[in-house]
Amino acid sequence: QVQLVESGGGLVQAGGSLRLSCAASGRTFGSYTMAWFRQAPGKEREFVAAAIGWSGGSTYYADSVKGRFTISRDNAKNTVYLQMNSLKPEDTAVYYCAAGRHFLRSPGYDYWGQGTQVTVSS
Repeated sequence: QVQLVESGGGLVQAGGSLRLSCAASGRTFGSYTMAWFRQAPGKEREFVAAAIGWSGGSTYYADSVKGRFTISRDNAKNTVYLQMNSLKPEDTAVYYCAAGRHFLRSPGYDYWGQGTQVTVSS
């Protein structure tokens, strides 16, 4: 069982930056693929970024955030981060951390956090 707790959301102006954190419980954190998804009101949950476990740092991004967002993980701290730069109003959403045994761009992950709100004002 893995429990995930996100933090770091908030209100920021367009062009600004935020860093989200996701702290995970469990002794096998390093073996999990960790991902970030987001869901805006009235829209489906969509993939943002993922970091593969134990694989030497492979990462994947949605085209909409590539070059602006960076996912990283600290296996010693059981934490995954999402650095978000050059934020746009369309990045406004609830951001969710997820963990699973395999990389997916769909929300088929085994464990989910409660979400953290990110609001980007124009």
